[in-house]
Amino acid sequence: MATAFVLSGGASLGAIHAGMLLGLAEKGITPDLIVGTSVGAVNGAWLASRSDESGLRGLADLWRSLSRRDIFPTHPIAGAQGLLGRRPHLVPNSGLRRVISDNLQFTRLEDAPIPFHVVATDVVSGTDVLLSSGDAVDAITASAAIPGVFPPVTIDGRALMDGGVVNNTPLSHAVALGADQVWVLPTGYSCALPTAPQSALTMALHAVTLAVNHRLAVDIERFEPAIDLHVIRPLCPVAISGTDFSQAARLIERSHAATREWLEACPPTTGQAQLLAPHRH
Repeated sequence: MATAFVLSGGASLGAIHAGMLLGLAEKGITPDLIVGTSVGAVNGAWLASRSDESGLRGLADLWRSLSRRDIFPTHPIAGAQGLLGRRPHLVPNSGLRRVISDNLQFTRLEDAPIPFHVVATDVVSGTDVLLSSGDAVDAITASAAIPGVFPPVTIDGRALMDGGVVNNTPLSHAVALGADQVWVLPTGYSCALPTAPQSALTMALHAVTLAVNHRLAVDIERFEPAIDLHVIRPLCPVAISGTDFSQAARLIERSHAATREWLEACPPTTGQAQLLAPHRH
């Protein structure tokens, strides 16, 4: 039986993955292959080379050390040019690339100790693209290139952007790659914001997470009857935006505890799409 971990996008809510992964590792649940989109690709790259408890504590430490400016650095000129239509993004991806390259332990995707695949979106065709070989930093940066926020990344002549646009939690790719047991790690979404997002960046991220949460629910209903599918219950309520890195420690602590509790409860593997049902607090 091939076991896949599928990690969704979610910007700063990616800290939630660190707690989930620790809970799984403590139970001896490990992947034979990993598929990630957006921040799920970033976390998946770490998991692909450091999947034991000690390594995953290092991932948690990395998340605790990050700040908004590390990933979304203020760049007035790029922002102004983006708003004026002179470039297709608001923020340079230099900070994101630096975090990825500083923490990768392999250079090319095909060299990952655990088979590792990332999903991006072809800007022109709108199709999702599975990347399984090639430069790892480029591939992960492309998968995490939030449209309108970061610039697209050109790979093999194609401009690629965030895989979350069409396949935020790439369950379908895990099945196509031969997995018959899949553990889905969703970040969920900011379901308890005190007010509507106040900036263009936070509004864009919030809108994307709402849309992809719906896509994941559809995919769960589709694949649940066919494979051994386990969808870890996403955190709820979440009252911070996807651009807020200041709450990473709390998100990790909550998701770690919630995942351990969820595993101990032996939850059913049917009707899991309800975990992602739209709701208000």
